[in-house]
Amino acid sequence: MNFSYHQLFDFTKGVFEKMGLPDDEARQAADILMRAELRNISTHGLMRLPEYVRLWETKRITVTPDFRIVHETPSTALVDGGKGFGLVTAPKAMRLAIEKAKTAGTAWVAVRNSYHFGIAGYYSMMALEEDMIGFATTNANPLVAPTFGKEGMLGTNPIAVAVPAGEEPPFVADFATAPVSRGKLDVLAAKDEKAPMGVVQDYKGSITDDPAVLQKGGALRTLGGNPETGGHKGFCLTALVDIFSAVLSGANFGPTVVPTLSYVEDKTGAEDNGIGHFFGAMRIDAFRPASEFKKDMDRWIRAFRNAGVIEGKERVIIPGDPERESEQIKMKEGITLSEKSFEGIKKVSEKLAVPLPFDE
Repeated sequence: MNFSYHQLFDFTKGVFEKMGLPDDEARQAADILMRAELRNISTHGLMRLPEYVRLWETKRITVTPDFRIVHETPSTALVDGGKGFGLVTAPKAMRLAIEKAKTAGTAWVAVRNSYHFGIAGYYSMMALEEDMIGFATTNANPLVAPTFGKEGMLGTNPIAVAVPAGEEPPFVADFATAPVSRGKLDVLAAKDEKAPMGVVQDYKGSITDDPAVLQKGGALRTLGGNPETGGHKGFCLTALVDIFSAVLSGANFGPTVVPTLSYVEDKTGAEDNGIGHFFGAMRIDAFRPASEFKKDMDRWIRAFRNAGVIEGKERVIIPGDPERESEQIKMKEGITLSEKSFEGIKKVSEKLAVPLPFDE
Protein backbone atom coordinates (compact mmCIF):
# COMPACT_ATOMS: atom_id res chain seq x y z
CA MET A 1 0.00 0.00 0.00
CA ASN A 2 1.79 3.08 -1.28
CA PHE A 3 0.77 6.66 -0.48
CA SER A 4 2.23 10.09 -0.99
CA TYR A 5 3.99 11.92 1.82
CA HIS A 6 1.43 14.73 1.72
CA GLN A 7 -1.54 12.38 2.00
CA LEU A 8 -0.13 10.72 5.09
CA PHE A 9 1.07 13.99 6.61
CA ASP A 10 -2.37 15.62 6.27
CA PHE A 11 -4.06 12.60 7.83
CA THR A 12 -1.59 12.41 10.73
CA LYS A 13 -1.87 16.15 11.42
CA GLY A 14 -5.66 15.77 11.39
CA VAL A 15 -5.49 13.02 14.01
CA PHE A 16 -3.47 15.18 16.40
CA GLU A 17 -5.79 18.13 15.81
CA LYS A 18 -8.79 15.91 16.57
CA MET A 19 -7.17 15.01 19.89
CA GLY A 20 -6.93 18.73 20.66
CA LEU A 21 -3.45 19.85 19.69
CA PRO A 22 -3.27 23.35 18.17
CA ASP A 23 -2.24 23.65 14.52
CA ASP A 24 1.48 24.30 15.12
CA GLU A 25 1.86 21.44 17.59
CA ALA A 26 -0.16 19.03 15.44
CA ARG A 27 2.07 19.96 12.50
CA GLN A 28 5.19 19.36 14.61
CA ALA A 29 3.98 15.97 15.86
CA ALA A 30 3.01 14.87 12.35
CA ASP A 31 6.36 16.01 10.96
CA ILE A 32 8.26 13.82 13.43
CA LEU A 33 6.24 10.69 12.66
CA MET A 34 6.45 11.32 8.94
CA ARG A 35 10.20 11.85 9.13
CA ALA A 36 10.42 8.36 10.65
CA GLU A 37 8.46 6.97 7.70
CA LEU A 38 10.63 8.81 5.17
CA ARG A 39 13.84 7.66 6.84
CA ASN A 40 12.66 4.04 6.77
CA ILE A 41 12.25 3.84 10.54
CA SER A 42 8.59 2.90 10.29
CA THR A 43 8.66 1.28 13.73
CA HIS A 44 8.60 4.83 15.10
CA GLY A 45 6.23 6.26 12.51
CA LEU A 46 2.52 5.78 11.87
CA MET A 47 2.66 2.40 13.59
CA ARG A 48 2.72 4.38 16.84
CA LEU A 49 -0.47 6.42 16.21
CA PRO A 50 -2.85 3.90 17.88
CA GLU A 51 -0.60 3.91 20.95
CA TYR A 52 -0.72 7.72 21.17
CA VAL A 53 -4.50 7.72 20.80
CA ARG A 54 -4.84 5.12 23.56
CA LEU A 55 -2.65 7.18 25.92
CA TRP A 56 -4.77 10.25 25.17
CA GLU A 57 -8.03 8.33 25.68
CA THR A 58 -6.88 6.99 29.04
CA LYS A 59 -5.69 10.48 30.05
CA ARG A 60 -2.09 9.35 30.47
CA ILE A 61 -1.26 12.18 28.07
CA THR A 62 -2.74 15.68 28.02
CA VAL A 63 -2.94 18.04 25.05
CA THR A 64 -2.70 21.06 27.37
CA PRO A 65 0.50 20.31 29.32
CA ASP A 66 2.18 22.77 31.65
CA PHE A 67 5.61 22.81 29.97
CA ARG A 68 7.91 24.52 32.44
CA ILE A 69 11.56 25.00 33.23
CA VAL A 70 12.04 23.69 36.77
CA HIS A 71 15.67 24.71 37.15
CA GLU A 72 18.32 26.22 34.88
CA THR A 73 21.81 27.63 34.62
CA PRO A 74 23.30 29.41 31.59
CA SER A 75 24.19 26.04 30.01
CA THR A 76 21.70 23.56 31.53
CA ALA A 77 18.01 23.16 32.27
CA LEU A 78 15.57 20.72 33.81
CA VAL A 79 12.21 20.71 32.02
CA ASP A 80 8.92 19.24 33.19
CA GLY A 81 6.84 18.19 30.19
CA GLY A 82 3.57 18.24 32.13
CA LYS A 83 2.54 14.80 30.79
CA GLY A 84 2.30 16.10 27.25
CA PHE A 85 3.12 14.31 24.02
CA GLY A 86 6.86 13.74 23.72
CA LEU A 87 6.42 14.81 20.09
CA VAL A 88 5.57 18.29 21.41
CA THR A 89 7.71 18.50 24.54
CA ALA A 90 10.95 17.20 23.02
CA PRO A 91 11.28 19.77 20.20
CA LYS A 92 10.81 22.59 22.71
CA ALA A 93 13.49 21.13 24.97
CA MET A 94 15.95 20.67 22.10
CA ARG A 95 15.37 24.24 20.92
CA LEU A 96 16.11 25.37 24.48
CA ALA A 97 19.42 23.48 24.40
CA ILE A 98 20.31 25.07 21.06
CA GLU A 99 19.51 28.59 22.28
CA LYS A 100 21.57 28.11 25.43
CA ALA A 101 24.48 26.72 23.40
CA LYS A 102 24.50 29.87 21.26
CA THR A 103 25.60 31.76 24.36
CA ALA A 104 27.32 29.15 26.51
CA GLY A 105 29.02 27.14 23.76
CA THR A 106 27.50 23.86 24.90
CA ALA A 107 24.20 23.13 26.63
CA TRP A 108 22.31 20.20 28.12
CA VAL A 109 18.60 19.85 28.87
CA ALA A 110 17.00 17.02 30.86
CA VAL A 111 13.26 16.34 30.58
CA ARG A 112 10.83 14.49 32.84
CA ASN A 113 7.06 13.88 32.69
CA SER A 114 7.11 13.18 28.97
CA TYR A 115 6.28 10.23 26.72
CA HIS A 116 7.49 8.55 23.53
CA PHE A 117 9.09 11.17 21.27
CA GLY A 118 9.50 9.33 17.96
CA ILE A 119 12.94 8.99 16.38
CA ALA A 120 15.81 10.36 18.43
CA GLY A 121 17.64 11.43 15.29
CA TYR A 122 15.02 14.11 14.61
CA TYR A 123 16.21 16.08 17.63
CA SER A 124 19.94 15.67 17.17
CA MET A 125 19.52 16.84 13.56
CA MET A 126 17.85 20.06 14.72
CA ALA A 127 21.30 21.29 15.78
CA LEU A 128 22.82 20.90 12.31
CA GLU A 129 21.27 24.09 10.95
CA GLU A 130 23.12 26.07 13.61
CA ASP A 131 26.54 24.51 12.92
CA MET A 132 26.19 22.52 16.11
CA ILE A 133 26.57 18.90 17.08
CA GLY A 134 23.27 17.54 18.40
CA PHE A 135 22.73 14.81 20.99
CA ALA A 136 19.48 13.11 22.06
CA THR A 137 18.55 10.15 24.25
CA THR A 138 15.42 8.81 25.94
CA ASN A 139 14.44 5.96 28.20
CA ALA A 140 11.40 3.79 27.49
CA ASN A 141 9.21 0.86 28.53
CA PRO A 142 11.12 -1.75 30.61
CA LEU A 143 11.64 -4.49 28.03
CA VAL A 144 15.40 -5.16 28.15
CA ALA A 145 16.82 -7.58 30.71
CA PRO A 146 20.17 -6.64 32.26
CA THR A 147 23.05 -9.04 31.79
CA PHE A 148 22.21 -12.26 33.70
CA GLY A 149 18.71 -10.91 34.44
CA LYS A 150 15.41 -12.61 33.58
CA GLU A 151 12.99 -9.67 33.50
CA GLY A 152 12.80 -6.56 31.36
CA MET A 153 14.09 -3.66 33.44
CA LEU A 154 15.38 -1.13 30.89
CA GLY A 155 14.13 0.44 27.69
CA THR A 156 15.55 0.08 24.21
CA ASN A 157 16.96 3.54 25.05
CA PRO A 158 18.24 5.12 21.81
CA ILE A 159 21.21 7.42 21.34
CA ALA A 160 21.33 9.89 18.46
CA VAL A 161 24.24 12.15 17.53
CA ALA A 162 24.28 14.43 14.47
CA VAL A 163 27.53 16.03 13.28
CA PRO A 164 27.67 18.60 10.47
CA ALA A 165 30.11 18.29 7.59
CA GLY A 166 31.08 20.57 4.72
CA GLU A 167 30.54 19.19 1.23
CA GLU A 168 29.58 15.76 2.52
CA PRO A 169 26.17 15.03 4.09
CA PRO A 170 26.14 15.14 7.89
CA PHE A 171 27.08 12.16 10.04
CA VAL A 172 23.89 11.01 11.80
CA ALA A 173 24.04 8.06 14.18
CA ASP A 174 20.59 7.09 15.50
CA PHE A 175 20.39 3.68 17.13
CA ALA A 176 18.74 1.73 19.91
CA THR A 177 21.06 0.45 22.61
CA ALA A 178 19.25 -2.91 22.39
CA PRO A 179 19.79 -5.34 19.50
CA VAL A 180 16.39 -4.47 17.98
CA SER A 181 13.56 -2.10 18.78
CA ARG A 182 10.26 -3.33 20.13
CA GLY A 183 8.63 -2.16 16.90
CA LYS A 184 10.83 -4.42 14.78
CA LEU A 185 9.69 -7.43 16.80
CA ASP A 186 6.08 -6.37 16.22
CA VAL A 187 6.76 -6.26 12.48
CA LEU A 188 8.31 -9.74 12.51
CA ALA A 189 5.39 -11.12 14.52
CA ALA A 190 2.90 -9.58 12.09
CA LYS A 191 4.72 -11.26 9.19
CA ASP A 192 4.89 -14.57 11.09
CA GLU A 193 8.68 -14.49 10.84
CA LYS A 194 11.26 -15.51 13.44
CA ALA A 195 13.40 -13.15 15.48
CA PRO A 196 17.19 -13.47 15.06
CA MET A 197 18.54 -15.91 17.60
CA GLY A 198 20.12 -14.22 20.59
CA VAL A 199 18.12 -10.99 20.71
CA VAL A 200 15.18 -12.10 22.89
CA GLN A 201 14.62 -14.49 25.77
CA ASP A 202 11.55 -16.10 27.33
CA TYR A 203 10.25 -15.54 30.87
CA LYS A 204 12.77 -18.08 32.21
CA GLY A 205 15.70 -16.31 30.55
CA SER A 206 16.19 -18.90 27.81
CA ILE A 207 17.07 -17.67 24.32
CA THR A 208 14.22 -17.94 21.80
CA ASP A 209 13.37 -16.81 18.26
CA ASP A 210 9.74 -15.97 19.09
CA PRO A 211 9.17 -12.29 18.12
CA ALA A 212 5.99 -12.18 20.25
CA VAL A 213 7.83 -13.27 23.40
CA LEU A 214 7.52 -9.83 25.02
CA GLN A 215 3.78 -10.41 25.20
CA LYS A 216 4.44 -13.67 27.06
CA GLY A 217 6.60 -12.28 29.85
CA GLY A 218 9.88 -12.47 27.96
CA ALA A 219 12.45 -9.74 27.40
CA LEU A 220 14.92 -8.30 24.96
CA ARG A 221 18.54 -9.16 25.66
CA THR A 222 21.24 -6.52 25.81
CA LEU A 223 23.22 -5.50 22.74
CA GLY A 224 25.93 -8.16 22.45
CA GLY A 225 23.97 -10.77 24.38
CA ASN A 226 26.37 -12.79 26.56
CA PRO A 227 29.34 -11.20 28.32
CA GLU A 228 31.67 -13.17 26.03
CA THR A 229 30.28 -11.22 23.06
CA GLY A 230 30.02 -7.86 24.80
CA GLY A 231 26.57 -8.08 26.38
CA HIS A 232 27.80 -6.33 29.51
CA LYS A 233 28.84 -3.38 27.32
CA GLY A 234 25.36 -3.24 25.85
CA PHE A 235 24.00 -3.18 29.41
CA CYS A 236 26.31 -0.25 30.17
CA LEU A 237 25.10 1.73 27.13
CA THR A 238 21.43 1.15 27.93
CA ALA A 239 21.98 1.98 31.59
CA LEU A 240 23.80 5.24 30.78
CA VAL A 241 20.87 6.43 28.68
CA ASP A 242 18.50 5.56 31.53
CA ILE A 243 20.60 7.51 34.03
CA PHE A 244 21.04 10.60 31.83
CA SER A 245 17.42 10.66 30.67
CA ALA A 246 15.54 9.58 33.77
CA VAL A 247 17.61 9.55 36.97
CA LEU A 248 19.09 12.97 36.20
CA SER A 249 15.69 14.45 35.29
CA GLY A 250 13.58 12.81 37.99
CA ALA A 251 11.49 10.79 35.53
CA ASN A 252 10.63 7.16 36.13
CA PHE A 253 13.76 5.11 35.49
CA GLY A 254 14.41 1.49 34.53
CA PRO A 255 11.89 -0.89 36.10
CA THR A 256 9.92 1.99 37.69
CA VAL A 257 8.71 3.22 34.29
CA VAL A 258 4.92 2.92 34.26
CA PRO A 259 4.35 0.89 31.07
CA THR A 260 2.45 2.33 28.13
CA LEU A 261 2.04 -1.14 26.62
CA SER A 262 -1.01 -3.20 27.50
CA TYR A 263 0.99 -6.44 27.68
CA VAL A 264 3.62 -5.11 30.12
CA GLU A 265 2.45 -5.48 33.69
CA ASP A 266 2.92 -2.50 35.99
CA LYS A 267 4.62 -4.05 38.99
CA THR A 268 5.99 -0.84 40.43
CA GLY A 269 3.08 1.03 41.95
CA ALA A 270 5.29 4.05 41.35
CA GLU A 271 4.05 7.58 40.82
CA ASP A 272 3.89 8.27 37.09
CA ASN A 273 6.50 10.91 36.31
CA GLY A 274 6.60 9.80 32.69
CA ILE A 275 9.78 8.90 30.88
CA GLY A 276 12.76 11.20 30.49
CA HIS A 277 14.80 12.64 27.65
CA PHE A 278 18.26 14.19 27.53
CA PHE A 279 19.35 16.66 24.87
CA GLY A 280 22.63 18.35 24.08
CA ALA A 281 23.92 20.96 21.65
CA MET A 282 27.58 21.83 21.08
CA ARG A 283 28.60 24.85 19.06
CA ILE A 284 31.53 23.80 16.89
CA ASP A 285 33.17 27.21 17.04
CA ALA A 286 33.28 26.88 20.81
CA PHE A 287 36.15 24.47 20.09
CA ARG A 288 37.60 25.54 16.74
CA PRO A 289 36.50 27.39 13.57
CA ALA A 290 33.48 25.59 12.14
CA SER A 291 34.82 25.74 8.57
CA GLU A 292 38.01 23.93 9.59
CA PHE A 293 36.11 21.29 11.51
CA LYS A 294 33.72 20.63 8.62
CA LYS A 295 36.62 20.21 6.20
CA ASP A 296 38.10 17.61 8.53
CA MET A 297 34.71 15.90 8.83
CA ASP A 298 34.63 15.70 5.02
CA ARG A 299 38.06 14.07 5.11
CA TRP A 300 36.92 11.68 7.83
CA ILE A 301 33.80 10.66 5.90
CA ARG A 302 35.69 10.23 2.61
CA ALA A 303 38.32 8.09 4.31
CA PHE A 304 35.62 5.61 5.29
CA ARG A 305 33.75 5.89 2.00
CA ASN A 306 36.96 4.87 0.24
CA ALA A 307 37.75 2.03 2.62
CA GLY A 308 38.32 -1.46 1.28
CA VAL A 309 35.12 -3.51 1.18
CA ILE A 310 34.62 -7.17 2.01
CA GLU A 311 33.47 -9.53 -0.72
CA GLY A 312 29.79 -9.29 -1.55
CA LYS A 313 29.35 -5.73 -0.26
CA GLU A 314 29.39 -2.53 -2.30
CA ARG A 315 30.56 0.04 0.22
CA VAL A 316 31.19 1.05 3.80
CA ILE A 317 28.04 2.82 4.96
CA ILE A 318 28.44 6.13 6.80
CA PRO A 319 25.88 6.60 9.61
CA GLY A 320 22.99 8.58 8.17
CA ASP A 321 23.46 7.48 4.55
CA PRO A 322 20.64 4.88 4.35
CA GLU A 323 18.13 7.16 6.05
CA ARG A 324 18.98 10.17 3.90
CA GLU A 325 18.78 8.12 0.71
CA SER A 326 15.45 6.67 1.83
CA GLU A 327 14.05 10.18 2.37
CA GLN A 328 14.97 11.20 -1.15
CA ILE A 329 13.39 8.11 -2.69
CA LYS A 330 10.18 8.14 -0.66
CA MET A 331 9.50 11.83 -1.23
CA LYS A 332 9.46 11.03 -4.95
CA GLU A 333 8.00 7.55 -5.06
CA GLY A 334 5.74 7.56 -2.01
CA ILE A 335 5.63 5.68 1.28
CA THR A 336 4.66 2.02 1.48
CA LEU A 337 2.78 1.16 4.66
CA SER A 338 2.77 -2.35 6.06
CA GLU A 339 -0.58 -4.04 6.49
CA LYS A 340 -0.20 -3.62 10.26
CA SER A 341 0.42 0.12 9.98
CA PHE A 342 -2.48 0.62 7.59
CA GLU A 343 -4.89 -1.36 9.77
CA GLY A 344 -3.75 0.76 12.72
CA ILE A 345 -4.40 4.11 11.07
CA LYS A 346 -7.70 2.81 9.65
CA LYS A 347 -8.90 2.06 13.20
CA VAL A 348 -7.71 5.50 14.31
CA SER A 349 -9.61 7.03 11.40
CA GLU A 350 -12.81 5.28 12.40
CA LYS A 351 -12.41 6.03 16.11
CA LEU A 352 -11.73 9.76 15.73
CA ALA A 353 -13.76 10.32 12.55
CA VAL A 354 -10.73 11.62 10.68
CA PRO A 355 -11.22 10.59 7.05
CA LEU A 356 -8.46 8.70 5.32
CA PRO A 357 -7.27 11.06 2.58
CA PHE A 358 -6.80 8.27 0.04
CA ASP A 359 -8.66 5.39 -1.48
CA GLU A 360 -8.27 2.05 0.27
